[in-house]
Amino acid sequence: MGGEFVGDEALADAFDPAPVTDSEVVMSGRVWDVVRDSVDLGEAGVHTREYVRHPGAVAVLALDEDERVCLVQQYRHPIRSRDWEVPAGLLDVPGEPAWVAAARELHEEADLTAARWDVLLDVRPSPGGLDEAIRVFLARDLGEVPEGERHTREAEEHGMPVRWVALDTLVDAVLAGRIRNGVLAAAALAAYVERGRDWSGLRPHDATWLDRPHH
Repeated sequence: MGGEFVGDEALADAFDPAPVTDSEVVMSGRVWDVVRDSVDLGEAGVHTREYVRHPGAVAVLALDEDERVCLVQQYRHPIRSRDWEVPAGLLDVPGEPAWVAAARELHEEADLTAARWDVLLDVRPSPGGLDEAIRVFLARDLGEVPEGERHTREAEEHGMPVRWVALDTLVDAVLAGRIRNGVLAAAALAAYVERGRDWSGLRPHDATWLDRPHH
C-alpha cells in the first residue's frame, strides 16, 4: 500500500501557513466575516480561497455521577432544524480563559456549575470553509445554579429545552444518524472512549490551545 507509516508521536497537524498575496473582507457580518485570500501554493500556483473568519468557540460535555450528559436543543436557522447540542458559545470576551468561557456558557445555557474541568478534545469543524476552532471541555462534579442567579435566555435560547441522556444512549443515537451535530457527536464519542480508558487521556483545563484564534 502507498504512503508512509506514521507513529503515534509523529501524528499531528502541521501549522504551515502559505503566503497570502492579497486579502479582502468580502462581507463583514455581525458575528463573523467572509474573507477572500489569494494564496501562493508554490508549484501549484496562486489560487483564490474564500472562508469564514470565526472568533472561535468553547463547548461543554457535562457528565453527572450517573454518567448522563446534559443536552440543550436550539433552533439553527442554516439547517432549519432544532438540533441537540452540548452547551457552547463564542470566545467573544477579550482575554477570557477558554475554561472560564465554558463555565459561563454552562451557567447560562444549562443552569449548571462544575467543580472539575478537563479538556476533552479540540476540533476544527470545517477547515475547508471556515477557520473556527472549538475546545470541548468535560465538566464533572456538577451543581445547580441558584434560582435567583440564573441567566435570562433570549432569541434561539428562549425556552430552550434542557435534557439529560445516558452517555451510552447518546453514542447509539450518534452512530444511528439520529444526532448529527458535529461537536456533540465528536464530544460524545470522545467521552465514550475516554471512559473506557478511565479518563487517562484528559488534559488539564488550562492546557495549551495552539489553535485558539487571536484575531
